[in-house]
Amino acid sequence: MSTSVSTVPTARRSGRVALLLVLCGTIFLEGSDVAMLAVAVPAIRADLGLSTGTAAWVMSGYVLGYAGFTLLGGRAADLLGRRRMFLTWLGVFLVFSLLGGFAIDGWMLVVARFVTGVAAAFMTPAAMSIITTSYPEGPQRDKALLVFAGVGAGGFSLGLVIGGLLTELGWRWVFFAPVFSAGAILLAALRLLPAEARPEPARHGLDLAGAASAAAAMLLLAYGIVRLEHRGEGLGLTLGTLAAGLALVALFVVIERRAKTPLVRLGIFRQAAMVRADLAALLFLGAFFGFQFVITLYLQELRGWSSLQTAIALVVMGCDAVLAPTLTPRLVHRYGNSRVIFGGFLLAIVAYGLFLPVGRDWSYAAMFPSLIIAGTAFALAYGPLTIAATDSVAREEQGLAGGLLYTCTQFGSAVGISAVTAVYGITAADADGSPGAALDAYRTALIVPVVMVLLGAAVSAFGLRGAGPAHSRRNDVAPAARDEVSGSVPK
Repeated sequence: MSTSVSTVPTARRSGRVALLLVLCGTIFLEGSDVAMLAVAVPAIRADLGLSTGTAAWVMSGYVLGYAGFTLLGGRAADLLGRRRMFLTWLGVFLVFSLLGGFAIDGWMLVVARFVTGVAAAFMTPAAMSIITTSYPEGPQRDKALLVFAGVGAGGFSLGLVIGGLLTELGWRWVFFAPVFSAGAILLAALRLLPAEARPEPARHGLDLAGAASAAAAMLLLAYGIVRLEHRGEGLGLTLGTLAAGLALVALFVVIERRAKTPLVRLGIFRQAAMVRADLAALLFLGAFFGFQFVITLYLQELRGWSSLQTAIALVVMGCDAVLAPTLTPRLVHRYGNSRVIFGGFLLAIVAYGLFLPVGRDWSYAAMFPSLIIAGTAFALAYGPLTIAATDSVAREEQGLAGGLLYTCTQFGSAVGISAVTAVYGITAADADGSPGAALDAYRTALIVPVVMVLLGAAVSAFGLRGAGPAHSRRNDVAPAARDEVSGSVPK
């Protein structure tokens, strides 16, 4: 059993509550930032004249920066200081959100979003580590982590509406608003975060080579998927990009085998249940965000809905913020993780499948079943996946297992958006430019999330054998999984 050495002194109750509010503000900021941008993408695309691929990279750039550096971010918080990492990268998040608001070209926006994602990859694990070292192990810490997770889900749901309102004023406010929020959080954190002793230097340093090769590999692979819409002369570059990405994956494995303090201990991949959960999470999140991206384009570009109308329409998908902490734990207790995960995938198949025959003039009532079922599926699958991904792993490697899961979810999000963009681009290129042809392109792109959840259901089905209620599970597993999924590492 691992021991936890607190680097943040236990504060009085009022001080701990104030500290939790500041840290919850951070996860709300991160969740709402992603949601606001998702609604604003069509307006950004129209104003800056971006291609569909570049518009997708505005979303994917953040996700890839986040995914590529989450493992390193969690490790850096332990080795370089949680307070230092939190304040430093919150400042970086603020600066590049501001720069994104002043962007005048697509590449400037993509770069700003990528660096903002990197900042989140360091900031969020540091915030989680501060919680686990500020609250004593037990009910107080569990309650703090539940509040933290719930605020993150609420941030995403409310961010859809806030993003719609801000986009009506001008899409640049989607970037400026987080600057004010981050500034307020930063000022409060400077006052409320207790000082900490300077950590001892890492004996063998950070695995920077491993982190760089992993991030570069994911970046190239996703870019290769986006480039699948380019045929003819562009095919060679596409294949070369994918090959380079796979080569970097191989390089990463070599680096990790030789590193004295590897970012990822390769032996952990012998845990079949963990690998199955990570792969299922990649497919589930990829399908979810790909589906949301296509719907946003369909509503605003084909139907002519405003960003606010789109935000209000999609907010029902945020029902997971209510269902995840209320319904899902009861189902897991009664039926077990594997069955609930599989049920979530089945609901996702139904949700995305119902939207496949979408029409040119569908009413919101016709769309509503898909949206509410998709949100319910997310509530059922995501939480249990975080538990399944860490349940079979030793306590001393919970941080590594959680970091791997979160990397997979972020990378899956980027791949899902990239894949639907590629399919849409290929189909639209063969069309005659009429509204009917555009509708066919959207319908074809919607096949991607259906295929992804079908594959995910097949993967998760392997965990059904011998699955049962979670009555015998150790009571501390679920809180640990919730703790570690955001990238913190064992103390």
